[in-house]
Amino acid sequence: MKTLFLQAPSYDGFDGGAGSRYQAKREVRSFWYPTWLAQPAALIADSRVLDATADGLSVEETLDIAQQYDLVIIHTSTPSFPTDALFAEDLKKRKPSLLLGMVGAKVAVDPHNSLTASDAIDFVGREEFDFTCKEVSEGKPFPQIKGLSYRNADGSIEHNEARPILENMDELPFVAPIYKRDLTIKNYFNGYLKHPYISLYTGRGCRSKCTFCLWPQTVGGHRYRVRSVENVLEEVKWIRDNMPEVKEIMFDDDTFTDFKPRAEEIARGMGKLGVTWSCNAKANVPYATLKIMKENGLRLLLVGYESGDDQILLNVKKGLRTDIARRFAKDCRTLGIKVHGTFILGLPGETQETIRKTIEYAKEINPLTIQVSLAAPYPGTTLYKQAVESGWLEENKVINLVSKKGVQLAAIGYPDLSRDEMYHQLENFYKRFYFRPSKIWEILREMLTSWDMMKRRLREGVEFFRFLRAHEA
Repeated sequence: MKTLFLQAPSYDGFDGGAGSRYQAKREVRSFWYPTWLAQPAALIADSRVLDATADGLSVEETLDIAQQYDLVIIHTSTPSFPTDALFAEDLKKRKPSLLLGMVGAKVAVDPHNSLTASDAIDFVGREEFDFTCKEVSEGKPFPQIKGLSYRNADGSIEHNEARPILENMDELPFVAPIYKRDLTIKNYFNGYLKHPYISLYTGRGCRSKCTFCLWPQTVGGHRYRVRSVENVLEEVKWIRDNMPEVKEIMFDDDTFTDFKPRAEEIARGMGKLGVTWSCNAKANVPYATLKIMKENGLRLLLVGYESGDDQILLNVKKGLRTDIARRFAKDCRTLGIKVHGTFILGLPGETQETIRKTIEYAKEINPLTIQVSLAAPYPGTTLYKQAVESGWLEENKVINLVSKKGVQLAAIGYPDLSRDEMYHQLENFYKRFYFRPSKIWEILREMLTSWDMMKRRLREGVEFFRFLRAHEA
């Protein structure tokens, strides 16, 4: 079948996000590559990936394109599902014969309710859905496709047996050629990465057991399955030789540094290729490994610090202590490695005092840039189960993770910390971190390095102040 993999336009104003769809508008307009769609697209000849949000396409424009296909597969998420289902219904009205499916963590953990939510959805792909999508496109009978849940002609719902987790990651073709073929590279912008950049996975799964983290608990699993070093470096070489405009490669594995000898081996290969790169890392990487990575082209690490309170880190099974993270931050400063730090407000155990502690902690370790989120209890995570059992959420109740304008909301509150208090502490966190003379001077110095950086930071500054105003409102 003529197949379209679609990141649907948003009726609510999302502006793109990590992996596929971040749960809210970011402080600075950002777009991450739809890698989870590009991967199955690479398995299907003559398919197409359409990222309507990044391309700025309207609903009508996207409908015009989508109706030209026989099979449309939409990536969805918990916050975007209602609008994605609306789009699916509009598309089916235009072309009733079209086969329409959805993939993503939302439908993976709740396939039955996802299918019953809208008659426009013919099937959903659970687990790792790459080869599930391929078999659907090839016309294989639905009852024979593992990992598929679907609606029969009589309206009944069937759930096939699970698809085994993919062990040989080298079986997957490169995604970079799909990016080059289908996407407009300059549309993908991120506040802490060079522009233009490319993000890709060198493996799936994460050995950490963080109770709030969506992907390992729903799709990727807790075993880190990796591509061979040779395979990774071959794709990097392809990018270098065929996409010379790319200034940085981001390895978007949940925790790229989990296998340190492998990370060091890839780093040495990146050094030989002369490519600038960044990756996700846990704040426990030893100095020796950091040094090898830095000497071979590493520019930045994306690090989830989450909280400055050790009891909260223990509560969410982060597997990290603040003293270790402090040493890591010092090592990064010594080596000249830039860090983008992420923090979460509202994890179990949060109080006004722990928020104050986390803000002071963030100022102390002083990443170059930060992202502050509110705890999001996604269905399928331990945090969601804990929230239901503790009475913080009602099971199966619609979870409002974002406002109508795409601004993230506090979904859970506590007896001594209300949702509203937590919501406004987010903007307080940003102000206290960025509105310091030392941080302002740090940003100004960076702006003075080039006219391009000057223009970029000024634009981001305007977007950031708009975000704060919208959040305060």
